[in-house]
Amino acid sequence: NNSGFRRGVDSPTLYMPYTTMMSRIKGSAYIESFVALIDDNISSSAAESAISQLMISRHGTDDFRIINSDSIRQTIESTTTAMTLLISSIAIISLVVGGIGVMNIMLVSVTERTNEIGVRMAVGARQSDIMQQFLIEAVLVCILGGLLGIGVAFAIGELINNVGGDSFKVIYSPTSIIAAFVCSTLIGVVFGFLPARNAA
Repeated sequence: NNSGFRRGVDSPTLYMPYTTMMSRIKGSAYIESFVALIDDNISSSAAESAISQLMISRHGTDDFRIINSDSIRQTIESTTTAMTLLISSIAIISLVVGGIGVMNIMLVSVTERTNEIGVRMAVGARQSDIMQQFLIEAVLVCILGGLLGIGVAFAIGELINNVGGDSFKVIYSPTSIIAAFVCSTLIGVVFGFLPARNAA
């Protein structure tokens, strides 16, 4: 039955009998609190119930409070899930708005380049060639936008890393970067299809 306490990160850990800790250092005649560690394969609710029953049998009354870290973890996970859904909703709305913007720009481009399209078709270009040209342009516009967004994200991340120091670090996920490229390409294909078809 040893008690350990730590002062600071680099300080050594001191172990001593809990009775010595209570009487010599804290000046207390009773144990104010203790931490129970359980294995991963044991249910935290079952352990909490067993500890509660043991304490009641020893004390004869419910004069204590148990804090289960698993409930705190579940609360954090539910909050994180809600934040993820909120951010995902904002991202989807942004993608749709950006896609509509690209589509409008490409429709205006098709209208302004009617003569160019006519000349190309007059010299032998097929409808599929015209459609492919405008579809590629729409995809390139979206990919450039994705590259710009990733660059801004890296810049903000480095700014946070420089300001936050060692206490807070932004970690970059390769999966997110690849997903950004894929989303940019899909937005270009989906929202560039109508202008490309009109051009053809």
